[in-house]
Amino acid sequence: MALPQQQLSLADYLAWENEQDERHEYYRGEVFAMVGVKRIHGLVTGNVLFALRQQLKGKSGQVFGPSLKVQIGEDMVFYPDVFVTCDAADLRTDYLFRAPTVIVEVLSESTRGYDYDTKFAAYRRLPALREYLLVDPENRRVDLFRRGENGLFTLYDYTGAEDFPLEAIACRLSLAEIFDGIEAIPGGD
Repeated sequence: MALPQQQLSLADYLAWENEQDERHEYYRGEVFAMVGVKRIHGLVTGNVLFALRQQLKGKSGQVFGPSLKVQIGEDMVFYPDVFVTCDAADLRTDYLFRAPTVIVEVLSESTRGYDYDTKFAAYRRLPALREYLLVDPENRRVDLFRRGENGLFTLYDYTGAEDFPLEAIACRLSLAEIFDGIEAIPGGD
């Protein structure tokens, strides 16, 4: 996460952000520029997006990528790497989503702690959220947090599994499709 650029109200941030060429997240009055992602991050994000889009055809939910915003309360707006919403109001909006069912974050060295801690604490405030998936391409780690009937999230570690369910949207992801193409790309940073 980058250093804060300026402090704005939510309304001012939204008006300002919709005019920007680059993306900025909003966290309790502070605005943070989103840094570029590495090739592998983009590849994994695209793989998850494509797999979910294929499985959601003909269903009520829709999958969206990293260029769309999710609002949490009146004090946070994030750009998840991938999210699925089944909410009628979300399916009619163009810019700001408030009720995702599933959120996926693809981790990088610089965002790993932030995605596990700060973002997850914020996302848990979303009543519609049922599953939060964290994919770490560097370590081939896949952690899924699923909200139980008691409202609490339970961790399911699917690292090394062949595939796993996203129960909230009746989909399955395989590790082969998530990490597809990574082995064929020679080293680099």
